[in-house]
Amino acid sequence: MSFNLLFKPFGERSILIEWPSEIREDILKDILAFKYSIEQKNIKSIVELKLAYNSLLITYYSICRNFENEINQLKNIYFAPKLNNDSMSVLWKIPVCYDDFFGVDLKHISEFTGLSKNDIIKRHYNAVYTVYFIGFLPGFLYLGGLDDYLKIPRKSTPRLKIDKGSVAIGGHQTGVYPMESPGGWHVIGNTPISFFNVENTPPCFAKPGDKIKFLPISNKEYQDIKALVKAGVYQIESEVICD
Repeated sequence: MSFNLLFKPFGERSILIEWPSEIREDILKDILAFKYSIEQKNIKSIVELKLAYNSLLITYYSICRNFENEINQLKNIYFAPKLNNDSMSVLWKIPVCYDDFFGVDLKHISEFTGLSKNDIIKRHYNAVYTVYFIGFLPGFLYLGGLDDYLKIPRKSTPRLKIDKGSVAIGGHQTGVYPMESPGGWHVIGNTPISFFNVENTPPCFAKPGDKIKFLPISNKEYQDIKALVKAGVYQIESEVICD
């Protein structure tokens, strides 16, 4: 399946390619397949490929003197037979403590949605989420697959400080803050897992196309896992999924 893509210059050294403006897994798979095809061409002039929900940004080492030629080359790659990258996704199982101590916005979400706190928590951890891309902060995973009943507008005034590991909901998305930072999403829990570590290769364990499953844990379990993470001996539970 091919989409009607929009190719356009983005600054002096980049080309932005846009898919339909929707959060859909078939779009993500098409973006990843196109990205893989470009990478296999080993085009020396390309320095970086960055993807988002419905776009791919291609950045070149030097100023593009002829965008039309570059765009035509990219179109030829896109419409050529797709390469089989034998991709395997990983389902990562992330422990989360949803206690009120961590879930500071559960009450507000309950008032907004009309759902009980327990129902909010169950709907959140019963879903399996897809990693669409990584951004905003290093290791911040943008996850699709949020239960429709949990969708809530971002805060009108962001918090100046959200704790590392905070699990939050914003709009149609959920995610985990990999480090302390400001943020406008509604916090419902916290995970003791580190989502970004510069000493690891890669620094973030997950990649676009992977899946995330949240597992509810008690405060005691949270503290135990946090100690193991700090000691560098905790292994995230995971399983390989063949696409």
